[in-house]
Amino acid sequence: MSIKTHILLQKKKKNILELWMKNQLADEGLREDLISNDELRGQSEELINVLVGNLSGDNFTDFDSDEWSPVIEILGGIAITRARQGFSPRETGNFVFSLKEAILEVLQEEIKGDPQTLFTESLKINRLMDNLSIITFETFIKGREEVILRQTDEITEISTPVIRVWDGILALPIIGTLDSARTQVVMENLLQEIVETGSSIAILDISGVPAVDSLVAQHLIKTVSATRLMGAECIISGIRPEIAQTVVHLGIDLSNIITKATLASALAYSFKIMKLEVKRAGAVNKF
Repeated sequence: MSIKTHILLQKKKKNILELWMKNQLADEGLREDLISNDELRGQSEELINVLVGNLSGDNFTDFDSDEWSPVIEILGGIAITRARQGFSPRETGNFVFSLKEAILEVLQEEIKGDPQTLFTESLKINRLMDNLSIITFETFIKGREEVILRQTDEITEISTPVIRVWDGILALPIIGTLDSARTQVVMENLLQEIVETGSSIAILDISGVPAVDSLVAQHLIKTVSATRLMGAECIISGIRPEIAQTVVHLGIDLSNIITKATLASALAYSFKIMKLEVKRAGAVNKF
């Protein structure tokens, strides 16, 4: 970038900031519910100070230069924060695009008498801001992926609770698709609870599993085998008619696994194994 341009932008830093804020506040998609105007101005001012302060005549295309590290670090931090706060890619991208508009507007006003220079320097600014936009989007995507992975782990933990329904009897209701990663979580939680409670019976309730194919069946068989290795009997409940038909059609052998249609049936069977008898209390006499 020419010395004239980078010095010009440094002198017009306040003008650029005000134009940039004007552009952002005028955007109909501005998320005031996620960020206040004061926070937005603080982020904008921090970025413009570092960006304009790092411009020189030699570094505008060299993004591997250490001089760009502060700019990339601040921009990356803003992108990650916005990904975690729930901003969309468009809203995050507009943060940088509106800055480019402000810089080009100041540039056009200051050197409008020299069309050739204006074209040359505007082209350099466009390349510079496009590179910063790419960095912003890449960082935003990484931040969004981290959020999704964390939420997935949290949902998996919540959706696989091990319930102690009776002394020595555990129940684990499974809701949603059972894949390899989730099967691992199910087994770990169940086996850990068996060790901690000394339970001898574990009920896997698949009433909330939408469909059972050969892969899901294999995951269930693995869970049953792991449970038995811990010295506990495993019962699968929630076998709906359509699931039974699918299992038979696929030729999946579940003959060595105890299966029940409902969780209540599985619990009654567990009582029988443990030689427990549950009776309805007699009517209370009223006087």
